[in-house]
Amino acid sequence: MRYSPVTWDAELRSALWPDRQHWPMSKPVRNKTTSAYFAQSVISFGLALGALTLGVAYLPVDPWIRSFFAVGVFYLVTASFTLAKVIRDRQEETAVVARVDQARLDRLLAEHDPYQN
Repeated sequence: MRYSPVTWDAELRSALWPDRQHWPMSKPVRNKTTSAYFAQSVISFGLALGALTLGVAYLPVDPWIRSFFAVGVFYLVTASFTLAKVIRDRQEETAVVARVDQARLDRLLAEHDPYQN
């Protein structure tokens, strides 16, 4: 089961601070990808894949060479998606570990009383 950052953050806070009075203030995670950037990326990918597919289809070579290039294009596209997913997953893991470490530090600082003997 995959948690959204909001659900995961709420569960982490309720586990670390059950009384809800000592929750540290934290900024919500903002998505930096705009819809225009997303649309530009999708259109760019579609144009590049379409141009490459047309180029391979109309290449003046034997059909078996054309087929070899088509398989190469397909492999490159699937490998690119896999690499992007692996990079994204590693970045999310790093962010989650950093948030847990920050939550633990916030809890320790909230419980620490510098005037206690």
